[in-house]
Amino acid sequence: MSILIIAPNRDENIWKKSFNDYDPDINVFNSKDTFEDDSIDCAVVWNHPQGILKKYKNLKLIYSMGAGVDHIFNDRELPENIPICKIVDDRLSFSMSNYIIMAILNYHRRFYKYQNDKINKVWDQESNPEINLDIGILGFGILGEDAAKKLKKLNFNVIGYSLNKKEEKKIKLYHGDEIDLFLSKINVLVCTVPYTSDTHSLLNKELFNKLKKPTYLINVSRGKVHVEKDILDAIESAKLTGAFLDVFEKEPLPKDSFIWNHDKIQFTPHIASITNVKAVIPQVVKNYKNLLSGKELINLVDRDKKY
Repeated sequence: MSILIIAPNRDENIWKKSFNDYDPDINVFNSKDTFEDDSIDCAVVWNHPQGILKKYKNLKLIYSMGAGVDHIFNDRELPENIPICKIVDDRLSFSMSNYIIMAILNYHRRFYKYQNDKINKVWDQESNPEINLDIGILGFGILGEDAAKKLKKLNFNVIGYSLNKKEEKKIKLYHGDEIDLFLSKINVLVCTVPYTSDTHSLLNKELFNKLKKPTYLINVSRGKVHVEKDILDAIESAKLTGAFLDVFEKEPLPKDSFIWNHDKIQFTPHIASITNVKAVIPQVVKNYKNLLSGKELINLVDRDKKY
């Protein structure tokens, strides 16, 4: 019984060492090690090669290295009926919420205006230094809810939207077919939805045209959730006042992308929230031991919903 780490674009040895340091009794291999395929019963993956998981005939658990699982479902040969789990970690929420708050505060306090004023040697004490914000969190899952609650504590007006109905006493929530009503009430749109076939290109021209107020866009979900050309058109038509992006249709961002030099788009290279390996190894080990002992798995992904 062994765990296999498959992450072509990450340092698999860091994960292997962290597993060994935490629990040396667990057999752990990375994808370059020599091992018996039939010994693998758990695969911890990030952007694994297409079809590789079907090699492991005794595989009983697939574990994402992060909160996102779209990279797993991208595998068209993904073995059926094997449980998939994801990382749920307070540090991920901490980092994501801080990133969202940072992006909002920079916009709220007109930081980019004052940055330009500094370059142009403009001393402006007359303009209102704050923008009144009505913040909408599109995707009220673990990360979106954490950010919303922290923004509420900062006395911002915050509402949320999720596909399914949820309850939150201090934050007004919309769901299902109420998305148009949700969009009509905001001037900052924070996107934290998971990437699925339903959210593919969700942030597009049609959605932007439903905004009732000029709106600032923050996308920290996945690049395939938005349409970059539609973001550009929405900025040029003043539907959007600008955007703060951490994710892109193609990553790394192509050198010829208009985003690099657009003065109304701020961006970072998909670093809003990064998995802390040592922090999450204990929950992976716990779930693995739950698997071996027949106990209930935690942080289980719904295969039908794909999140």
